Order: sequence, then structure tokens, then C-alpha cells
Amino acid sequence: MASALSPPRGPKLKGTLPSHYYESFLEKKGPCDQDYRKFWAGLQGLAICFYNSNRDLQLLERLDLRLFSKLKDKALLGSSRDTAYYFSLVLRDQEVKFKVESLESCEMWKGFILTVVELRVPSNLTLLPGHLYMMAEVLAKEEVRRAAEVPWCFLQVSRLEAQLLLERYPECGNLLLRPGGDGKDSVSVTTRQILNGSPVVKHYKVKREGPKYVIDVEDPFSCSSLEAVVNYFVTHTKRALIPFLLDEDYEKVLGFVDSDRENGESAWAVPSSRGSGHALHGNVPKPLPPVPVSVSSQEDKLPPLPQLPDQDENYVTPIEESPAAEYMNQDVSLSSQAVPLKLKKPARLPAKPPKPAVLPKPDLKAINSIWTRKLGGTSPQAPSLGTRLGDITAELEEKLQKRRALEH
Repeated sequence: MASALSPPRGPKLKGTLPSHYYESFLEKKGPCDQDYRKFWAGLQGLAICFYNSNRDLQLLERLDLRLFSKLKDKALLGSSRDTAYYFSLVLRDQEVKFKVESLESCEMWKGFILTVVELRVPSNLTLLPGHLYMMAEVLAKEEVRRAAEVPWCFLQVSRLEAQLLLERYPECGNLLLRPGGDGKDSVSVTTRQILNGSPVVKHYKVKREGPKYVIDVEDPFSCSSLEAVVNYFVTHTKRALIPFLLDEDYEKVLGFVDSDRENGESAWAVPSSRGSGHALHGNVPKPLPPVPVSVSSQEDKLPPLPQLPDQDENYVTPIEESPAAEYMNQDVSLSSQAVPLKLKKPARLPAKPPKPAVLPKPDLKAINSIWTRKLGGTSPQAPSLGTRLGDITAELEEKLQKRRALEH
């Protein structure tokens, strides 16, 4: 009996999908976007993560809810065709607009965002009892997660450094946690606000009593974690106090890449405030200066070698080999460098052979008379010498004729 066909299996995921407090499709429009873009969004801790689909592991964008300011509802335009719902998330540095398909999805997103930001279940939203129960579970998970980590506004600074940070970067917040001055497990809270144009700086002490943190005010308040301490100051001041979060995405020191004209090396430099020059950045190692090479005279400057027509035939054999030099840090002195020999250009051969010189025609009678005088007319060897001279003269005439034929 044939077995039943099994349904086709989908592709296996290479990793596990991230866990979110709440997730659904969400259309987003940032400050630089011209229109809404649809993403699969998930709330994970104090961040909203955006993906291409619900099976995608690659994170495309992330919104940090630590910069949360408020939520806004967009007024309906009254168009019968547009049935979507809109709301905006206002952060310290930007405003992001969202678009969802139903009122239930809009209220769910706003409820979960307020739950993780304010650490309380909102009561002013249109939610069902089941939705409120889900948000209560998320609240318990977020409290456990924050109790296990140090708040982002806790910095290892002194009292004076805390005041300077709050004064120098007021856009990053006005509430900061730091270690207590008694050297124990206590914590201090430093706040800075503006009252009638004048700064007002306050310091509060938080005592450690076992696993609890007790805020030392007129009516002492006990907290289970440092995150609860921060939440106490934020909620009891109607959100006038904002936890300090230094924006690390932007540099505070202007720098540029400077190239050295002598050795061609590049280094990171910062402009000097004292003069028109610049100084090298402290984190970037300063390059070593080039080794100076002195030239004694103009004759020591070697011209470039000429391009030889045939390197196999035109080569130079050195007179003696220089001994092997020992190098230190790849620095070679001028005396240890082998000086290439100067090569002379080979003489060019003429295209046509030179014409042979025209010799005058010998005077046979003068030659015979000279030999006759030297040997004497009565000598028995005279006839034989004249015969030899006649043979030589005939041979010379024959050679002259051949040369004249070559010239013509």
C-alpha cells in the first residue's frame, strides 16, 4: 500500500528567531523617508527591531527607546479610502511615524511601548483584559532583565565630573547615577535643572541595605534595583528628569587624514588650536622620520640607465663584489649600496660601407729602373726580378679593376 504523500518542507533556518515581547507588521516613516515602508517589527527590551519578514534573522534597523519622549496620535483625515491608523514615536533626536491596519494593533503597540519605558501597564488605552494580562507578563520580564544589568545612566565619575557632564551635554539628559562618596556600595544621584535661567544642581544619596536600595529623602523609598531608583526619580518628577545617555555616534574632536610630502605616509591629525598647524592624534602612532641621505657632489647623483637595445649582449661585469651588509630596521647607508657602473652607448654602424680610397696607377717604368739601378744591369738576376715585378703589377691592376667595378 502506497504511503501518503507528506507536505513539502520549507527551508531550514540556520539560526533561532529572536524573541520579542510583541511583534507584528508595522509601516514606518522616518525623518528622511518620503513614504511609509513595511517591516516586520518586534519589541525587544528597550528597542524596536525591524526585519524584512517574520522569518528573517538579519536586523535592518533598530530604534532605541532609551531616548523616548512621548507618543502622539495622528488625527484622522476623514478619507473613506484610507482605513489605516497612525501614531508617532517622539524620541530626543527624531520623530518616527507608524502606520497599522487596525485600531487594535495601534493600541497594542502603544501599550507595550509604554509598559517597557515606564515600567507600568498603561490604563488610558482601549485594551481587552487579555491584552492587559500580556502586558503585565512583559512588565515582569522587563523588571527582571533590568535588575540584572546596570542602568545606562550609571557612570564611574566623581561629583565634579558628573556636574561637568550634565553642564556640557544638556541635550543628553539631566539625571546621572554615580558611585557614592563613602567608598561603600552606596550610590549617589546628581541632577541639573534650569530655574529662571539659572542652573540648579542637586545630589541625592541612595543607601544599600541588603538586596534593596533605599533613597534617602524625607519619606525614604525602597527599590529592588538601580533601574527602579531611576524610574522613581523620573515618575515622581512628572518626567522632568531625563536619564543621561551620552550620544556616542558622533565625534567630539575634529580630525582629518594628513599626508607627509617627504615620505608619502598618512596619519590621523587634529587641528591645533594654538597655531595654524596641526597635531597628530594621540591614539594614532606617529610615523618614524625618514633616514636622511646626504650627497657629496653633483657627480655622485647617478643618471638613469639608458635603454639598451639588447640586454643579452650589452651587460657589465662588476670588478669586485661588495661584502654583504648587515641591516638594522631596514636602514641602508649610502656606503653599503652598490653603485651601478656607467654604460657607454654602443657606436652605430654606418648603413653603407665606406668607399675604398682610389690609389694612383703605379709607374712601371720607374719601378723597373729603380730595381735595375740597385741590382745592376749586368746582374744575371735582373731578368727574373723584372718578371716578378710584372706579375705583381698585373695582380695589382686586376684588384684595382675589381674595386672600380664595385664602385660602379
